Amino acid sequence: MDEQQTLIGTVAAVVFQNEENGYAVVRIVTDDGELITVVGCIPCAAPGEQIAATGAFVTHPQHGEQFSATEVERQMPATESAILDYLASGVVRGIGPATAQKLVERFGLDTLEVLENAPEELRKVKGFTDKRVREITESFREQMGLRRLMEFLLRFELPVSLSVPLYRRFGSAAMEMLRRNPYLLVDEPFSLDFALADEIALSLGGDTSCRTEAGILFELSHNESNGGHIFLPRVKLIAATAQLLDAPEEEIEKALDNLIDTNRVVQEPVANVTACYLARSLEAERYVALRIRAMLSDKPDKLKGAKRAIDEIEREQGIEYAPLQRRAVELAAEQELLILTGGPGTGKTTSVRAILTLFARMGLDVLLAAPTGRAAKRMGEVCGRDAQTIHRMLGMSWDEHTGKIQFTKNEKDPLKADAVIVDETSMVDLALMRALLAALRPGCRLVLVGDPDQLPSVGAGNVFSDLIRSGRVETVALTEVFRQAQQSAIIRNAHAVNEGNVPELTNTAESDFFFLPRRDPVRLADTVVELCKTRLPEKMGIPAAEIQVLTPTHKGAAGTVALNRALQAALNPASPEKRERLFGDTVFREGDRVMQTRNDYDVIWEREDGTAGTGVFNGDVGQILQIEPSGELLTVAFDDRVATYTADMLAELDIAYAITVHKAQGSEYRGVVFAAAGCPAALEVRGVLYTAITRARELLIVVGDDSTVRRMTENDKRQRRYSGLRWRLAEDKT
Repeated sequence: MDEQQTLIGTVAAVVFQNEENGYAVVRIVTDDGELITVVGCIPCAAPGEQIAATGAFVTHPQHGEQFSATEVERQMPATESAILDYLASGVVRGIGPATAQKLVERFGLDTLEVLENAPEELRKVKGFTDKRVREITESFREQMGLRRLMEFLLRFELPVSLSVPLYRRFGSAAMEMLRRNPYLLVDEPFSLDFALADEIALSLGGDTSCRTEAGILFELSHNESNGGHIFLPRVKLIAATAQLLDAPEEEIEKALDNLIDTNRVVQEPVANVTACYLARSLEAERYVALRIRAMLSDKPDKLKGAKRAIDEIEREQGIEYAPLQRRAVELAAEQELLILTGGPGTGKTTSVRAILTLFARMGLDVLLAAPTGRAAKRMGEVCGRDAQTIHRMLGMSWDEHTGKIQFTKNEKDPLKADAVIVDETSMVDLALMRALLAALRPGCRLVLVGDPDQLPSVGAGNVFSDLIRSGRVETVALTEVFRQAQQSAIIRNAHAVNEGNVPELTNTAESDFFFLPRRDPVRLADTVVELCKTRLPEKMGIPAAEIQVLTPTHKGAAGTVALNRALQAALNPASPEKRERLFGDTVFREGDRVMQTRNDYDVIWEREDGTAGTGVFNGDVGQILQIEPSGELLTVAFDDRVATYTADMLAELDIAYAITVHKAQGSEYRGVVFAAAGCPAALEVRGVLYTAITRARELLIVVGDDSTVRRMTENDKRQRRYSGLRWRLAEDKT
């Protein structure tokens, strides 16, 4: 980029405007009469306004020379002709060219002042009814409020995309509330890092009396989203907040008691611990415990002739269920709630198909669901019928005003199903389990299937494990590895690791599990690229598109960042036929494999059948189909959906040739290459290795250091998550 300079001019035209984040492409006329294209964050840009843009000239591959603005100072239109251009552009709902002409003729240079501060004057203009005046005034004030809000956020280098949810939550008072209490940005749905809000508050020099309470609430929500904790023990919460704020614990205790008195935090004893909950988290935990206990006490209608039907199913399918498999099917007929667990090769899929067949034969309406799109797709394939994500089954939508997820299916409008079977339940967090249970009508059977030895849910809670360990829910744990499955080294080694035994690392030609020793991280990365680019496609017949590289960490030569750069260069190199979009340090290229890194309920998608919707979720993997010539729009295919991204949304996407094991939960790949390089101690654990091995369907190649594999196998340390669900179920507590 060239040397920084400042351009001053009047906006002549707005070529592109992203209303969510303020990014714009505008053409300005400088004082010298030169027409220049300016790109940057110019919220609510409109013709007629004057701007002073600081930045530098850059060359766009499609559009030539542009001025890229890093900072923009603005003034509202100051002449009658500029005010006319501004209003005639349609920036204010209800005002078009003719109305703009009428207003400027009547009020002249005072037109904008009248619109904002003296709207009653508009009634003197012919054709302006009370309703029309109200609509125009509201639109203009909203426009000004959003603009000032965006400019305030830009001043502190915060995402201007926060302006829309802020305005929806607080309306015209948003700016004043933000000035008075910047810490509200820490709360949902904004979820800003506390340090940033703290910096704003201190720089404004205002009242920081709410700082301590904001710090406490931040610690609870941060530990929920990053540590999976439903509550924190009071002593730990006080200590953590005191460290965050560098404040005495006595001050934290006083603020915490105030939050408890106002019900923003709920404190109660849980298994000999004084637990502090966010109110919504406690409500979810209590609700799940209440519904589970109700299901356990409710005896569903017996499926008459179930055992005879199971015999018939065995004869028709030409198989004989193992004792535990048959036990699972029989219990599904008797219980309203059943948990089915088992590692790879233990016949979980066969058992699920048997339960599904029995339910269908007994005349039950059955729904199949899983937490992720890939898991639902696999479940549908092995069961021979449609399966869907839990979110989709529950009719998830995004409430713009509250900034929260809402579901159309709930107690008032439950699912029309007699039974629901959920796979990969270890991935289901507390909030999603609450929503699922709320959508089940009384008497509906629920079968929860999963592997408790895999990594826990990304979201807060430890639901699957808590249900099993409570000892209250009927659970069938399949343990026998069937003879056919024993032929797979992947399955044998998965069970070996799960039992604390180092996997067999000697290679045989007929194996589906290979180990390639590479202790040097750079050589390891080179080998991973070679495997994906040539060796596996040419020698094993597995194309690169069906190979997933997994690694425990983002950092280092064998982390996702470095591996993705190398794999992108090898598998999807730059080409004149492929458009690119640079975002930060990442190059997004047509044909790239990408992953969504957070839940975004506003992403618009469409299916081949013409149905459309919104929402792409953390962990969804897709491919960039097209980048518009302007570079401002990207089209990404996610399984059966095609989504559209604007350039500012690229912060939510990562290149995904290599992903972390945590991100691979719920997915299965034809071929997996696992980079076993040294990583932080918290990631060198058995659960990470076990989960990585069980992601491979046909072929697994471990590349790396055998000592790393050994350390991971021997370290069965599991991160403790503070959750009261197990205790509530075991002790019959509410």
